[in-house]
Amino acid sequence: MHRAEAELRTRLLGEPAKHIRPLSETRAIDNGANALAEGFLFGVAALLIIGETWRSSRSQTKRREGVDDRLDELQISLQSLAERVETLSKDFEERWSEEKQRNDELTRILERIVEIGLRGGWAEFEGTPLALPRIQLTSRSGESSPSTTDTRHEISNTSSEPEQYL
Repeated sequence: MHRAEAELRTRLLGEPAKHIRPLSETRAIDNGANALAEGFLFGVAALLIIGETWRSSRSQTKRREGVDDRLDELQISLQSLAERVETLSKDFEERWSEEKQRNDELTRILERIVEIGLRGGWAEFEGTPLALPRIQLTSRSGESSPSTTDTRHEISNTSSEPEQYL
């Protein structure tokens, strides 16, 4: 060991080559003990660094796997909620359409009842029948209901002669 150290020093530092004397026994034992102690400490330090690096990477891997699992759960939950919103939206649209049809039908029936009642003599004032205008109700889509497309009379057509009503 002493000889290897001396040769290395002469090569690296550029010292002139000289004769290397052997060490005394006590000095050789001390140098050997120091080398073993330093080697042991270096080995322990290297093992601690490698162990800590491995533990850290393992905990990061577990954390990443946990985050990935949570993201997968959230994606599944999001898809489930999107499907539910879609189903509820379709259900709402169907119910809205049914209510709209029902409302249009009730409007048509009510209009017909009022028209029949007014034509049946309810609207006579002072012995003269009043010519009533036909009210055309339009649905929200802009189309008229089927019963409002019949012939209509205008208020300006009122005269002293009775008219025939439909």
